[in-house]
Amino acid sequence: MMKRRPIIAGNWKMYKTKDDALAFIYAVNVAVPDKEDVESVICAPAIFLRDLVKREGEDLRIGAQTMHELDEGAYTGEISAGMLKTYGVEYVVIGHSERRAYYNETDESVNKKVIQAVVNELTPILCVGESLEIREAGTTDEVVKAQVVKAYKDVSKEQALKTVVAYEPIWAIGTGRTATPDQANDTIKAIRNVLKELFGPEVSESIRILYGGSVKPNNVDELLAKSDIDGALVGGASLDPESFLTLVKAASKKQ
Repeated sequence: MMKRRPIIAGNWKMYKTKDDALAFIYAVNVAVPDKEDVESVICAPAIFLRDLVKREGEDLRIGAQTMHELDEGAYTGEISAGMLKTYGVEYVVIGHSERRAYYNETDESVNKKVIQAVVNELTPILCVGESLEIREAGTTDEVVKAQVVKAYKDVSKEQALKTVVAYEPIWAIGTGRTATPDQANDTIKAIRNVLKELFGPEVSESIRILYGGSVKPNNVDELLAKSDIDGALVGGASLDPESFLTLVKAASKKQ
Protein backbone atom coordinates (compact mmCIF):
# COMPACT_ATOMS: atom_id res chain seq x y z
CA MET A 1 0.00 0.00 0.00
CA MET A 2 1.33 3.42 -0.93
CA LYS A 3 2.00 6.02 1.73
CA ARG A 4 -0.46 8.88 1.87
CA ARG A 5 0.47 12.04 3.75
CA PRO A 6 -2.04 12.46 6.58
CA ILE A 7 -4.21 15.54 7.03
CA ILE A 8 -5.74 17.06 10.14
CA ALA A 9 -8.28 19.71 9.14
CA GLY A 10 -9.88 21.75 11.87
CA ASN A 11 -13.39 23.01 11.13
CA TRP A 12 -14.08 25.97 13.40
CA LYS A 13 -17.71 26.29 12.26
CA MET A 14 -19.26 29.51 13.67
CA TYR A 15 -16.90 30.02 16.59
CA LYS A 16 -14.23 32.55 17.64
CA THR A 17 -13.80 36.29 17.35
CA LYS A 18 -11.00 37.82 15.31
CA ASP A 19 -8.85 38.15 18.42
CA ASP A 20 -9.48 34.49 19.29
CA ALA A 21 -8.57 33.40 15.77
CA LEU A 22 -5.32 35.34 15.71
CA ALA A 23 -4.33 34.12 19.17
CA PHE A 24 -4.87 30.54 17.97
CA ILE A 25 -2.72 31.00 14.86
CA TYR A 26 0.14 32.56 16.81
CA ALA A 27 -0.02 29.69 19.30
CA VAL A 28 0.09 26.85 16.78
CA ASN A 29 2.34 28.35 14.08
CA VAL A 30 5.47 27.72 16.13
CA ALA A 31 4.55 24.17 17.10
CA VAL A 32 2.86 22.37 14.19
CA PRO A 33 4.89 19.49 12.71
CA ASP A 34 6.63 19.73 9.36
CA LYS A 35 4.16 19.90 6.45
CA GLU A 36 6.02 17.01 4.81
CA ASP A 37 4.85 14.79 7.68
CA VAL A 38 1.26 16.03 8.07
CA GLU A 39 -0.92 18.64 6.41
CA SER A 40 -2.25 20.89 9.18
CA VAL A 41 -5.28 22.87 8.04
CA ILE A 42 -7.65 25.31 9.73
CA CYS A 43 -11.01 25.88 8.00
CA ALA A 44 -12.22 29.16 9.42
CA PRO A 45 -15.22 31.48 9.01
CA ALA A 46 -14.89 33.48 5.79
CA ILE A 47 -14.54 36.79 7.61
CA PHE A 48 -11.23 35.62 9.16
CA LEU A 49 -9.64 34.02 6.12
CA ARG A 50 -7.48 36.91 4.93
CA ASP A 51 -6.17 37.65 8.42
CA LEU A 52 -5.25 34.00 8.91
CA VAL A 53 -3.63 33.49 5.51
CA LYS A 54 -1.43 36.53 6.14
CA ARG A 55 -0.25 35.00 9.39
CA GLU A 56 -0.08 31.29 8.55
CA GLY A 57 3.31 29.77 9.21
CA GLU A 58 5.30 27.58 6.85
CA ASP A 59 3.61 24.40 8.09
CA LEU A 60 0.00 25.59 8.52
CA ARG A 61 -2.60 26.07 5.80
CA ILE A 62 -5.97 27.83 5.77
CA GLY A 63 -9.25 26.58 4.31
CA ALA A 64 -12.79 27.84 3.88
CA GLN A 65 -15.91 26.10 5.19
CA THR A 66 -17.98 26.43 2.01
CA MET A 67 -18.23 28.31 -1.27
CA HIS A 68 -20.67 28.90 -4.11
CA GLU A 69 -20.93 26.60 -7.09
CA LEU A 70 -20.69 29.37 -9.73
CA ASP A 71 -17.94 31.78 -10.78
CA GLU A 72 -19.94 34.91 -10.01
CA GLY A 73 -23.43 36.35 -10.00
CA ALA A 74 -26.19 38.01 -8.03
CA TYR A 75 -25.93 35.75 -4.97
CA THR A 76 -25.97 38.01 -1.95
CA GLY A 77 -23.71 36.85 0.84
CA GLU A 78 -22.00 34.11 -1.18
CA ILE A 79 -18.28 33.61 -1.88
CA SER A 80 -16.80 32.07 -5.03
CA ALA A 81 -13.86 29.73 -5.49
CA GLY A 82 -12.04 32.48 -7.37
CA MET A 83 -12.42 34.85 -4.44
CA LEU A 84 -10.97 32.24 -2.08
CA LYS A 85 -8.09 31.58 -4.45
CA THR A 86 -7.14 35.27 -4.67
CA TYR A 87 -7.04 35.41 -0.87
CA GLY A 88 -4.50 32.59 -0.70
CA VAL A 89 -6.91 30.02 0.69
CA GLU A 90 -5.89 26.48 -0.27
CA TYR A 91 -8.65 24.19 0.99
CA VAL A 92 -12.45 24.27 1.12
CA VAL A 93 -14.90 22.00 2.93
CA ILE A 94 -17.67 20.90 0.58
CA GLY A 95 -20.93 19.13 1.42
CA HIS A 96 -20.64 19.11 5.20
CA SER A 97 -23.74 17.51 6.71
CA GLU A 98 -24.67 20.79 8.38
CA ARG A 99 -24.62 22.54 5.02
CA ARG A 100 -26.73 19.75 3.52
CA ALA A 101 -29.20 19.80 6.40
CA TYR A 102 -29.57 23.54 7.05
CA TYR A 103 -28.76 25.18 3.70
CA ASN A 104 -30.28 22.76 1.20
CA GLU A 105 -27.03 21.55 -0.33
CA THR A 106 -27.65 18.56 -2.57
CA ASP A 107 -25.48 15.89 -4.16
CA GLU A 108 -25.79 17.87 -7.40
CA SER A 109 -24.63 21.18 -5.93
CA VAL A 110 -21.83 19.38 -4.09
CA ASN A 111 -20.68 17.95 -7.42
CA LYS A 112 -20.60 21.42 -9.01
CA LYS A 113 -18.61 22.77 -6.06
CA VAL A 114 -16.05 19.97 -6.26
CA ILE A 115 -15.44 20.81 -9.91
CA GLN A 116 -15.26 24.54 -9.16
CA ALA A 117 -12.72 23.89 -6.43
CA VAL A 118 -10.30 21.83 -8.49
CA VAL A 119 -10.61 24.15 -11.52
CA ASN A 120 -9.64 27.02 -9.23
CA GLU A 121 -6.73 25.05 -7.70
CA LEU A 122 -8.38 24.64 -4.31
CA THR A 123 -8.30 21.29 -2.53
CA PRO A 124 -11.88 20.24 -1.80
CA ILE A 125 -12.53 18.28 1.39
CA LEU A 126 -15.62 16.41 0.25
CA CYS A 127 -17.87 15.31 3.12
CA VAL A 128 -20.06 12.21 2.94
CA GLY A 129 -21.85 10.27 5.66
CA GLU A 130 -25.02 8.61 6.85
CA SER A 131 -27.70 9.22 9.45
CA LEU A 132 -28.23 6.96 12.46
CA GLU A 133 -31.33 5.48 10.79
CA ILE A 134 -29.29 4.46 7.77
CA ARG A 135 -26.53 2.99 9.95
CA GLU A 136 -29.07 0.97 11.95
CA ALA A 137 -30.77 -0.21 8.76
CA GLY A 138 -27.47 -1.60 7.52
CA THR A 139 -27.42 0.45 4.30
CA THR A 140 -24.47 2.74 5.07
CA ASP A 141 -22.28 1.49 2.22
CA GLU A 142 -25.01 1.93 -0.40
CA VAL A 143 -25.94 5.44 0.74
CA VAL A 144 -22.36 6.64 1.03
CA LYS A 145 -21.50 5.07 -2.35
CA ALA A 146 -24.31 7.05 -3.98
CA GLN A 147 -23.00 10.27 -2.41
CA VAL A 148 -19.47 9.60 -3.66
CA VAL A 149 -20.56 8.64 -7.19
CA LYS A 150 -22.70 11.78 -7.54
CA ALA A 151 -20.00 14.04 -6.09
CA TYR A 152 -17.45 12.86 -8.67
CA LYS A 153 -19.72 13.11 -11.71
CA ASP A 154 -17.76 14.59 -14.66
CA VAL A 155 -14.57 14.75 -12.56
CA SER A 156 -11.47 13.51 -14.40
CA LYS A 157 -8.81 11.24 -12.95
CA GLU A 158 -6.40 14.15 -12.78
CA GLN A 159 -8.97 16.28 -10.93
CA ALA A 160 -9.88 13.44 -8.58
CA LEU A 161 -6.25 13.20 -7.47
CA LYS A 162 -6.57 16.78 -6.17
CA THR A 163 -9.46 15.96 -3.85
CA VAL A 164 -9.77 14.77 -0.26
CA VAL A 165 -12.75 12.85 1.12
CA ALA A 166 -14.02 13.12 4.69
CA TYR A 167 -16.28 10.36 5.97
CA GLU A 168 -18.47 11.88 8.68
CA PRO A 169 -21.27 9.75 10.10
CA ILE A 170 -23.93 12.34 10.87
CA TRP A 171 -24.82 10.59 14.12
CA ALA A 172 -21.28 11.15 15.43
CA ILE A 173 -20.90 14.88 14.68
CA GLY A 174 -20.95 16.95 17.83
CA THR A 175 -22.72 14.22 19.77
CA GLY A 176 -19.78 12.77 21.65
CA ARG A 177 -20.51 9.46 19.91
CA THR A 178 -17.75 8.17 17.68
CA ALA A 179 -17.82 5.38 15.15
CA THR A 180 -15.55 2.61 16.37
CA PRO A 181 -12.20 2.55 14.59
CA ASP A 182 -13.28 -0.63 12.80
CA GLN A 183 -16.62 0.90 11.73
CA ALA A 184 -14.86 4.01 10.43
CA ASN A 185 -12.17 2.03 8.63
CA ASP A 186 -14.66 -0.38 7.05
CA THR A 187 -16.73 2.47 5.61
CA ILE A 188 -13.63 4.29 4.43
CA LYS A 189 -12.47 1.09 2.73
CA ALA A 190 -15.85 0.95 1.01
CA ILE A 191 -15.38 4.56 -0.15
CA ARG A 192 -11.95 3.67 -1.48
CA ASN A 193 -13.49 0.78 -3.42
CA VAL A 194 -15.99 3.17 -4.99
CA LEU A 195 -13.12 5.44 -6.02
CA LYS A 196 -11.39 2.39 -7.48
CA GLU A 197 -14.49 1.63 -9.55
CA LEU A 198 -14.64 5.23 -10.76
CA PHE A 199 -10.97 6.00 -11.37
CA GLY A 200 -8.89 2.83 -11.00
CA PRO A 201 -6.60 1.50 -8.24
CA GLU A 202 -3.80 4.04 -8.58
CA VAL A 203 -6.12 6.99 -8.02
CA SER A 204 -8.09 5.31 -5.25
CA GLU A 205 -4.89 4.48 -3.36
CA SER A 206 -3.68 8.07 -3.72
CA ILE A 207 -6.77 9.96 -2.49
CA ARG A 208 -6.68 10.76 1.22
CA ILE A 209 -9.83 9.82 3.15
CA LEU A 210 -10.37 11.38 6.56
CA TYR A 211 -12.65 10.44 9.41
CA GLY A 212 -14.78 13.06 11.13
CA GLY A 213 -17.12 12.75 14.07
CA SER A 214 -16.17 13.59 17.66
CA VAL A 215 -12.44 13.07 17.03
CA LYS A 216 -10.50 14.03 20.15
CA PRO A 217 -6.95 13.68 21.52
CA ASN A 218 -8.02 10.62 23.50
CA ASN A 219 -9.26 8.63 20.47
CA VAL A 220 -7.20 9.94 17.56
CA ASP A 221 -4.34 7.42 17.89
CA GLU A 222 -6.72 4.47 17.71
CA LEU A 223 -8.44 5.88 14.63
CA LEU A 224 -5.22 6.76 12.84
CA ALA A 225 -3.81 3.30 13.47
CA LYS A 226 -6.30 1.90 10.96
CA SER A 227 -5.14 1.09 7.44
CA ASP A 228 -7.33 3.41 5.40
CA ILE A 229 -7.88 6.40 7.72
CA ASP A 230 -5.58 9.16 6.50
CA GLY A 231 -6.40 11.82 9.08
CA ALA A 232 -9.39 13.65 10.47
CA LEU A 233 -11.80 16.51 9.91
CA VAL A 234 -12.19 17.84 13.43
CA GLY A 235 -14.78 20.19 14.93
CA GLY A 236 -14.74 21.02 18.64
CA ALA A 237 -11.29 19.58 19.33
CA SER A 238 -9.77 21.99 16.77
CA LEU A 239 -10.85 25.11 18.68
CA ASP A 240 -8.18 24.79 21.36
CA PRO A 241 -4.56 25.20 20.24
CA GLU A 242 -3.20 22.51 22.55
CA SER A 243 -5.86 20.02 21.47
CA PHE A 244 -5.28 20.75 17.77
CA LEU A 245 -1.53 20.34 18.19
CA THR A 246 -2.03 16.99 19.91
CA LEU A 247 -4.04 15.81 16.90
CA VAL A 248 -1.59 16.95 14.23
CA LYS A 249 1.39 15.55 16.13
CA ALA A 250 -0.41 12.20 16.38
CA ALA A 251 -1.04 12.24 12.63
CA SER A 252 2.57 13.15 11.85
CA LYS A 253 3.62 9.78 13.27
CA LYS A 254 1.35 7.78 10.94
CA GLN A 255 3.67 7.85 7.93
